[in-house]
Amino acid sequence: MKQRIFMIAVYVGAFAIATVIFMQLPEYVKKGGPLVVLLIALSIISVAYMFERSFTLRKARGKGPLPPFLSRLRGLLDKGELAKASALCSEQKGSCANVLKAGLDKFGLLIPEKLTKDKHLSETQRAMEEANMLEVPLLERNLIALSTIASIGTMVGLLGTTIGMIRAFRAMAHAGAPDAIQLAQGISEALINTAGGLFIAIAAIVAYNYFVTKVDNFNYMMDEASYEVVQLLSSREGEKNASA
Repeated sequence: MKQRIFMIAVYVGAFAIATVIFMQLPEYVKKGGPLVVLLIALSIISVAYMFERSFTLRKARGKGPLPPFLSRLRGLLDKGELAKASALCSEQKGSCANVLKAGLDKFGLLIPEKLTKDKHLSETQRAMEEANMLEVPLLERNLIALSTIASIGTMVGLLGTTIGMIRAFRAMAHAGAPDAIQLAQGISEALINTAGGLFIAIAAIVAYNYFVTKVDNFNYMMDEASYEVVQLLSSREGEKNASA
């Protein structure tokens, strides 16, 4: 529901702001025609998504950098302090901490059931995988929108170019001397829309690739941390069984 409200607000606000900006632009830019309003709106929407993704990924990281958090967590698990490790995850927050906390809590709940080591660890790992499946869509949300804006920006720019060239050729088709004003306006419209579409496409593609890389690195770190926690818990279980 919040995501839908955010998207509606972004789209409505973007077109309203784009209309105001268009009215303030120089005359030679206005010659690009009404499609310039759409290009401005797409650029505003892409910037909004960039800010939203930056905020979300920063929030997903948690209260502090992940390496120190993982180091502290590793130390607590080495000592067998499961409750403190879970509390540390609650304090850290963020996607990675949520995934690890789900596994640690599941591991703690299953201790009284006297399961085999393999069954105990497999249930713990499954809890982490389920938590990870809930976190990943939040990290990847709106990335498709950025990719779509890159494609739409190019298409809108190309449409404006085509319309401008049609106007230019129509001016050249006049009997006698071509209409120089109409010819210039058509060429200007074509070039302005081309430039606007390419600018939006380049910016959106760069942002999309940047955020995809960050999400992939974050997912890799979560998978690596989950695997390491399972291995540490496995070692603790092995030591417990050996002492028993």
